Amino acid sequence: MGKAKEFVCKFCGFVGKPKKVTEGSFLVEIFLWLLFLLPGVIYSIWRMTTRKDVCPKCGKPDMIPVDTPEGQKLAKTVGK
Repeated sequence: MGKAKEFVCKFCGFVGKPKKVTEGSFLVEIFLWLLFLLPGVIYSIWRMTTRKDVCPKCGKPDMIPVDTPEGQKLAKTVGK
């Protein structure tokens, strides 16, 4: 197996793997499914489409791969 791809945050300079974040609330999703079928489906679809990778340190969605020219430049400035 190859090495896991690393990313660098354009905002805070963190180097590592981003974490996945899903908008909305799981409890609201369950509530809508239990009471109303159609709003539950719509809310679930919305939550699935708003998943994004964010920096685990600052929470910003501004992470780029280290193996890009801009990523290499950022990684060097943070001392990697």
